[in-house]
Amino acid sequence: MQAFWLSMVMIFLAELGDKTQLVALTLATRYNARIVLWGIFWATFGVHIASTAIGWVMGGILPTDWIKFFAGLAFIAFGFWTLRGDSLDDDEEVKTKITSPFWLVFVTFFLAELGDKTMLSTVTLATTHAFIPVWFGSTLGMVLSDGLAIWIGTMLGTRLPEKTVKLGASVIFFAFGVFSMIQGGLHLPSWVWLIAAVTCIALGIFFLRPTQEKAESTEERMAS
Repeated sequence: MQAFWLSMVMIFLAELGDKTQLVALTLATRYNARIVLWGIFWATFGVHIASTAIGWVMGGILPTDWIKFFAGLAFIAFGFWTLRGDSLDDDEEVKTKITSPFWLVFVTFFLAELGDKTMLSTVTLATTHAFIPVWFGSTLGMVLSDGLAIWIGTMLGTRLPEKTVKLGASVIFFAFGVFSMIQGGLHLPSWVWLIAAVTCIALGIFFLRPTQEKAESTEERMAS
């Protein structure tokens, strides 16, 4: 059960402010929220069985210490990714002729989830935990996160307190990542830690660098 609850909580956090959560909010303004969540559930259920299987196979091949160490490094990367957040661009919208709301949500989420942060988080969790609990926990965590966003968006008519949510989720990812790295890296050579430190700095620079949108908004404020 520990793997189930851990997966649910970590994917819940990973989904906060994610692109697919923004998609859920958008679709919920057009279709019934229950249909949207049902489509999200089955799309996530399908994608995460593949991501869980990938992580489970990797976990059976690689040494445990190295898995825990690099899993921790991956969670630090997810922390930076969460801190940066995602935006939904026009060219990322799925253009389809599907008229059924359920199948529209299913196809949209299935495609959006491929290679997304929550999928990669599931792969990472599955390297060190049992297959079934991670699969079910990660699916439920994503549905709960998207359901919470839809509910708050519907009740308040506004977005979640984005900066506070991102900061809180990022701190948890960083703490979990550091703990996993220490747990797995106690017997690893010092050069591995050096490479990991450089990697963390590079990740911070990459994810927290000013984006084009921020640069443009800054230029507009300066011009005005």
